[in-house]
Amino acid sequence: MKLAAVLVLCVTLFCQGNSSAGTITDAELKSVSEALYALDSNKASASQLSINPQTLVSDSQTSLEKDLSSMPLFSYVNENALFSKPTYAALLAVLDNYHRMTGTTENFSSRQLTEQETFVKETMSRTEVGRELFTFLYTKGVYASEEEFLQDLKTMWFGLYSRNNGKLDSSGFEHIFAGEIKGGKVSGFHNWIQFYLLEKRGELNYYSHSFNGPWTSYPDILGMQFMWEGYFKQVGSAVIGCSPEFDFAIYSLCYIARPGKQCRLSLAGKELIIQTYTWDNSSYGNGKKYIGSAFPATP
Repeated sequence: MKLAAVLVLCVTLFCQGNSSAGTITDAELKSVSEALYALDSNKASASQLSINPQTLVSDSQTSLEKDLSSMPLFSYVNENALFSKPTYAALLAVLDNYHRMTGTTENFSSRQLTEQETFVKETMSRTEVGRELFTFLYTKGVYASEEEFLQDLKTMWFGLYSRNNGKLDSSGFEHIFAGEIKGGKVSGFHNWIQFYLLEKRGELNYYSHSFNGPWTSYPDILGMQFMWEGYFKQVGSAVIGCSPEFDFAIYSLCYIARPGKQCRLSLAGKELIIQTYTWDNSSYGNGKKYIGSAFPATP
């Protein structure tokens, strides 16, 4: 069914108020995540992306800070095929706008603010994945219009808050997609494209992985140990090979439906657990919470 038809059918729902908001069931989460998975036409194929996970370590070994893999994680990425796509290009434009050290105030130019807006619109308004997510949340009474949906995601993800020393130094997007340094360690960092870019530049050294998802094609799930220019990440899990819109959609879905909890999705019939965290020290709008973190978790 086309989006316009769905919106017409949903008018009655909003005439009755938003009483259905917050009543998203586990079964509905599994159903909509399967739909998002099926619609991710921009994900990488096996001919466009190849990884070499190498050493698998136990949970008790993730803190060792030892390089147990002699080769990079990413063996091959077809940048021409993938990064020329509008949503990938929009992500790349935003990723380099941040200071990775917490305690350093983030200041954005007008161009960088436009890049944030472009990323949200390209991923959530101009892809089938984004339109599917909006339609689902609209029918559940979470948002009354696409404009409200896009604006809320922009604020939820890109709104600044303080992780260190009272400075406006962080956001959900920076934490999850770009990664940060806090307390002498890597904090956040759950995006495969950022991992690939830093590894390619020689700024990130892949050490090992502690879990690998059951999927035999992309997207897949990997929990990585790595060193980012002298700072260690004990478990940096990410959805490997998905499109930016899919990453953004499933984290947004889980944060909205299960804030601060585990969110159980289904991809190709296999369970994916996303753990979300709210940022409770500040808020926006009418007491809404910024996204603190979201990442794939082990069962």
